[in-house]
Amino acid sequence: MAETQGVDHFKGQPRLPKFAVPTKYEIFLKPDLRTCKFSGNVLITVDVVEDTRFLVLNAAELSIENGSVWFRSFSSSQKLQPLEIVAVEKDEILVLVFGDFFPHGVGVLEMNFEGILNDRMKGFYRSVYKYNGEDKNMAVTQFEPADARRCFPCWDEPAFKATFKMILEVPSDHVALSNMPVTKEEVSSDVKKLFFQESPLMSTYLVAVVVGLFEFVEAYTTDGTHVRVYTQVGKSSQGKFSLDVAVKTLELYKEYFAVAYALPKLDMIAIPDFSAGAMENYGLVTYRETALLYDECHSAAANKQRVATVVAHELAHQWFGNLVTMEWWTHLWLNEDLQHGYLAADSIFPEWKIWTQFLDDTVSGLRLDALSESHPIEVEINHASEIDEIFDAISYQKGASLIRMLQSYLGADCFQKSLASYVKKFAYSNAKTEDLWNVLEEESGEPVKALMNSWTKQKGYPVVNVTIKDGQLELEQSLFLASGSPGAGEWIVPITLCYGSYATQKKFLLRTKFDKVNLDQFLGPSNANDQERDGSIWIKLNVDQTGFYRVKYEGELEAGIRYAIENNKLSETDRFGILDDSYALCMASKQSLSSLLSLMAAYSEEPEYTVLSLLITVSCKVIYMIEDANPELSDDIKHFVIGLLQHSAERLGWDPKEGESHLDAMLRGEILSALAQLGHSITQNEGLRRFNAFFNDMDTTLLPPDIRRAAYVCVMRNVDKSNKSGYESLLKIYRESDLSQEKTRILSCLADSPDPDAVLEALNFLLSSEVRNQDAFYGLGGISKEGRDIAWKWLKDNWDYIAKTWGSGHLLTSFVSRVVSSFSSEEKAVEIEEFFASRITPAISRTLKQSLERVRVNANWVRSIRRESSLAEVVKQLAYRKP
Repeated sequence: MAETQGVDHFKGQPRLPKFAVPTKYEIFLKPDLRTCKFSGNVLITVDVVEDTRFLVLNAAELSIENGSVWFRSFSSSQKLQPLEIVAVEKDEILVLVFGDFFPHGVGVLEMNFEGILNDRMKGFYRSVYKYNGEDKNMAVTQFEPADARRCFPCWDEPAFKATFKMILEVPSDHVALSNMPVTKEEVSSDVKKLFFQESPLMSTYLVAVVVGLFEFVEAYTTDGTHVRVYTQVGKSSQGKFSLDVAVKTLELYKEYFAVAYALPKLDMIAIPDFSAGAMENYGLVTYRETALLYDECHSAAANKQRVATVVAHELAHQWFGNLVTMEWWTHLWLNEDLQHGYLAADSIFPEWKIWTQFLDDTVSGLRLDALSESHPIEVEINHASEIDEIFDAISYQKGASLIRMLQSYLGADCFQKSLASYVKKFAYSNAKTEDLWNVLEEESGEPVKALMNSWTKQKGYPVVNVTIKDGQLELEQSLFLASGSPGAGEWIVPITLCYGSYATQKKFLLRTKFDKVNLDQFLGPSNANDQERDGSIWIKLNVDQTGFYRVKYEGELEAGIRYAIENNKLSETDRFGILDDSYALCMASKQSLSSLLSLMAAYSEEPEYTVLSLLITVSCKVIYMIEDANPELSDDIKHFVIGLLQHSAERLGWDPKEGESHLDAMLRGEILSALAQLGHSITQNEGLRRFNAFFNDMDTTLLPPDIRRAAYVCVMRNVDKSNKSGYESLLKIYRESDLSQEKTRILSCLADSPDPDAVLEALNFLLSSEVRNQDAFYGLGGISKEGRDIAWKWLKDNWDYIAKTWGSGHLLTSFVSRVVSSFSSEEKAVEIEEFFASRITPAISRTLKQSLERVRVNANWVRSIRRESSLAEVVKQLAYRKP
């Protein structure tokens, strides 16, 4: 009875007890790639630091061989066997109950176990690939956030750092990789046993194993680190670009963080079935193929950029996350946002203007954090089942944006020196958010802790209303919500502003809800005099969009901003920010749609990729909402948007130009895809002509990778009940291609048809065996407006299968968010709530609430649009204005 009560004490606890802590693991694994099972043995060196007769660790979906479990204290030769072994499946813990208290000090826990190589892309799982035309299984690990326990019993929390010594028994013709290099190999007939070097201190979620048939390309850094990129046999040439990026990135980070890379080797490997984009396992980084491989003939410029930024991101984790690790998942954002993927990509490819493109990440964070169903960056995690939900745009994009805001406020040099101090202080250890603030505050002398706590410990962000009155700039902050509803919140806001020129900029902290700035005293009278000669006053807050907040300009300041855009006074980052703020304010019914459309008209000759990409996104959403609110304006609003894009479309054309920029190559595809979706007949006809030549004659010169998706959109926009040949042609290309980037490109277009039946056929294809589970969400992103109702019915009809197949994580939640969020009526929101009322689980709870809130935000916006009496007149004037 006492033992049972003791076990019950550990159930439902958010964290493992700390009366015994691991210091070293020796793990033997023997995966059977034919039966998809594995067996193993683990020896865990444990330090008993408190009185206990229990050992409590994590295990899930493992069979423990009872007679194999022993504990031996180094202070005694006696081996103790537990009286009871209790597996608490709900909490994924293993409780070992012993008869006597352990002596304090170090001992060894040993046990044998067996498991299954699952099909869920987590824990120790199987991925399927082709080798000489045959399907083969590889064994792969994905342990973040809490799935090492599915491979071997362990203390599966980031704070329990230990060293790891791996032994693998695998087929002799296979490649087996782990975090460290192989030190010894024993070959016996058709199997071999590989002994790997002991790792430095690290967390369980960073342990990695991959077994399969691979080839590689390799290089060395200047200080001798051995770098390899592993691929399926026949694809190694596609790893050369990422290899080059990796070598340069390791050398850059060594200088930036003032600490050398800690391991003797770095392997990167492309996995055919992979849930995330990539995973930063120490010394063995795993990737989706689309995030690591680049094909000179068939990969687009956007694919190249994604490979570079993902590789740079994952390698930064070798310092932030691996060397210095968050103490608990509440501090996940420390792992994700103190890495400097953009810094490395910008250093290697400055012509990409990567920090300008970073604004897309900021926008993702702003969009999600404008929902009342958002969450703070630092969110309490009370159970391992809750961790998956915080891998979202708050932990990633908002967190990264806040770090950028802080870096801008403190200065790049101060920030870099502080990070180097932080890494040195917490190397091979764990840190909390406060530890970083303390280092930054000490180095900078600024109130970093107070400033940043206002951003990380509460959800949401402010909109700063700015007006001029009696020669003073009046600033007022309030919580911004996409719904337009009022709410509580106050931040310490780093304000930057320029007044008529970038030559004079000022920054200060807005510490209260309301403040005033005397412009003459603050900036001097010269700028004001210059503006008087121009005939317009313009003031820009949040210079270069480094702050995580929105700005609403009142009265003459709003007119001044439009003047500044029309007269090329503003940087591209500020043009981006003004457009996005105006769009968000309009959505929240804080600004009229007529005002937003008039602002958009000022971007008709916009040359820059990032700004135009945002203009396309905003335009498509505006069209969507106007069609729901006032369908008779559909043709006029499309005509207006086509006019906005026409200048760039004519400048770029369909064919790449010699010496053109990387950004123009990406822009061409986005512009042409948008025009095709808008029904622009000239674009659609040319896209169809080029596709037919490509498909019938395989003339790739007419359809280079950067415009291929645009042509595929043209195909699908012309698929209907009487003509499905284009859909079948795309499926043929999909089936014959061995390039993951080509397959995902096609999937992203298949449901973009005006015919609901074609949409349904495309969605059913996503559930077929021809589409890897990891890739289904690509097809969900391209559902046409005409197909949204049939997509919702399809989701309901297939929900039980979807929930069972995708289980948990972002792959499951994407089904909810991408199908549900497109609606714009209260009636549909109620219908969605009723359907999920009996089906909601922790895995989808937050996403469902956020998606429903988006539906209601859309509904509110539609009602606001209907109340604009002059909208029809404004749309017609803009649609048919002379250039």
